[in-house]
Amino acid sequence: MKVTPTRLPGVLLIEPRVFGDTRGWFVETWQRERYAECGLTREFVQDNQSFSGRGTLRGLHIQNPFAQGKLVQVIQGEVFDVAVDARRGSPSFGRWTGVCLSGENKHQLWVPEGFLHGFLVLSETALFSYKCTDLYHPETQLAVRWDDPDIGIEWPFAGTPILSDKDRDAPRLRDIPQSRLPEYPA
Repeated sequence: MKVTPTRLPGVLLIEPRVFGDTRGWFVETWQRERYAECGLTREFVQDNQSFSGRGTLRGLHIQNPFAQGKLVQVIQGEVFDVAVDARRGSPSFGRWTGVCLSGENKHQLWVPEGFLHGFLVLSETALFSYKCTDLYHPETQLAVRWDDPDIGIEWPFAGTPILSDKDRDAPRLRDIPQSRLPEYPA
């Protein structure tokens, strides 16, 4: 497996080995010892899947407290997946990175605790999978505007995406009280 650091410290692009023949293909999407060798030693406690249509944007979301690290991948379709550093005091606070994940490339993205996460569906539909390091605690979830100009994510589309009410009404990162954001470890 190939692991590539992104421009945000701790956010990793993972390219698992794919084995194929005339029958199809096989890929190992999680194996504790192999991923630990790459520095991913978290315990996963919850798996999620979402199914969405073209133009759907889910995010940007984070939990604090009960931070969730997420190992994400696309089973079917294609998305543009984004992580944003939301750790107060971080040298990369408010910076983002984005990658295309698809059922075809079988890449994964590790989004550590303390980072906002979101994705935009580029294909007709997408089946998206998350492995999470903590349980979902809706009372601690925060959302940030997908088009926050201070962050400046370069989403690969024109127009307005399909959003939930929560995401449509989300504040800018600067408008969230600093005490609500995770702290950068010293």
